Amino acid sequence: MPRTTRIPFQVVLDGMKFSIVTPSYNMLEWLKLCVASVRDQEGVEVEHIVQDACSPDGTPEWLAGQKHLRAYVEKDEGMYDAINRGIERSSGEILAYLNCDEQYLPGALAKVAEAFEARPEVDVVFGDFIVVDEKGEFRACRKVVCPSSYLTRVHTMPVGPCATFFRRRVVEEQGLRFDSRYKAMADKVWAQEMADRRLKMHLLRSYTSTFATTGTNLAYSDASQKEMAEYYQAIPLTLRMTRPLAKVLFRLRKWRSGCYRQNPFSYRIYTRENQGARKEVKVGRPTFRLARFC
Repeated sequence: MPRTTRIPFQVVLDGMKFSIVTPSYNMLEWLKLCVASVRDQEGVEVEHIVQDACSPDGTPEWLAGQKHLRAYVEKDEGMYDAINRGIERSSGEILAYLNCDEQYLPGALAKVAEAFEARPEVDVVFGDFIVVDEKGEFRACRKVVCPSSYLTRVHTMPVGPCATFFRRRVVEEQGLRFDSRYKAMADKVWAQEMADRRLKMHLLRSYTSTFATTGTNLAYSDASQKEMAEYYQAIPLTLRMTRPLAKVLFRLRKWRSGCYRQNPFSYRIYTRENQGARKEVKVGRPTFRLARFC
């Protein structure tokens, strides 16, 4: 393994311990917002682990000054390899990963902690999330449904990685890791595996996170589209032929779960123009429609 630069860490919050892993490469401007959104979570203890792949944009130098982080600067084999490394180094009971262009909303982790504490049998909690643009302005709501073995395999990823939280036993007892052979869709494969193994899941019908469409999102890249096409091509023909039906069933399931209903609301987010404090965004006409997003 290449030489690793480790940057010191200090716990700053109290309560149920979360370990949040952020893979990083050349996204310092967004990483600062992500880190701020984790740091101001209240009512829980958090260790935030940043795995930076030797970014040339000043990220390692910035991380060296962030004493509340556990930061590692080392070459990796892609985003999912970085996440796996961070998870291996983590110590929290509840695990999650949050990309640089994603944020937690105020009080998100406290709500997740309450959900886990009230349901000891639950392995994974899924929150809803909000899609925003580069300035933090609203683009779409995303209310989720739990992954199912059939629909997740033949149609789409029904949850948002930025709003997914899982117990340590999912890693240690179930042995679930992100498959680093994939460069853009290992989270979908991981969700599929959770459904196949019938892990106990819970929906937290609350917005916990935001995902920013920056124009450089990995999910929108040509490499991602190619990888997705190859994944579906490997599915048996008999299953591939049912994809139109799966799409209808998926939308029906979301409709029955109330995923297409939302009253006007507001959220608070860090932006590149407001890095020191959250900006409130009011949404008078919520929508669930967004091009290139399921």
